[in-house]
Amino acid sequence: MTTITKKGAREKILDTAGRLFYEQGFRAVGIDTIIAEANVAKMTLYTHFRSKDDLIVAYLKRADEESWDWLNGLIAGIASPRDKLVAIFDGVGELADSPECLGCPGQITVTEFPDLGHPGRQVAVDGKQKMREFLRGLAEQAELKEPDVLADQLMLLMDGAYATARVFGPGNPARHVGDAARALIAAH
Repeated sequence: MTTITKKGAREKILDTAGRLFYEQGFRAVGIDTIIAEANVAKMTLYTHFRSKDDLIVAYLKRADEESWDWLNGLIAGIASPRDKLVAIFDGVGELADSPECLGCPGQITVTEFPDLGHPGRQVAVDGKQKMREFLRGLAEQAELKEPDVLADQLMLLMDGAYATARVFGPGNPARHVGDAARALIAAH
């Protein structure tokens, strides 16, 4: 009973904090707000997360896992690495144009935490580097020219799409990111 209750409380805190962080930013959301909205005791929060930074790191790790699950779902059943790249950017365009997309948690993190040593920033940068390597790997598998350069260019498109979503909301130019990716891929 205790384990289930603790796991439930941890997830409830993480769900609440994640929603608030994503909508309002990390610095704008205090621990007291999270506690009130999650309807948990302060001691319960600190039983699961030693500090706000620990909570931020847990949120970012979970957001990264969810992002990879989403991405893997986009490319499931697609054999061609080139087609996988296209599918990823069609998916990014669709997501970035949706009302639920408020940008990229990693971008939000590095903006709010310029200190290179902040643990949340480190998680965000690691996630970006992992995506860059994934894109490079697909470009290599597709035998495209200069896979490192293409991966960098595709990262710029992806991050630009998410930044545009944060700025403009639905109906933004990011809905065309798939076309831009096609043009880059064709150039390589």
